[in-house]
Amino acid sequence: MKNVEFSVEGNILNIKIDLSKEFGPSSSGKNIIVASTEGNVTIPNREEKIGLNVYRKK
Repeated sequence: MKNVEFSVEGNILNIKIDLSKEFGPSSSGKNIIVASTEGNVTIPNREEKIGLNVYRKK
């Protein structure tokens, strides 16, 4: 994962992302990647999965 932290409090998933970070261009080159789970990942101690991408226009 890049720049993504999450935690579970009861039934609430909290996601933390630093919007000031950048990880270079997307594969298309049209956007700048800010955060990504880099595919689907399992939420710790849960059955659910999450897939997340945060980006901004170049």
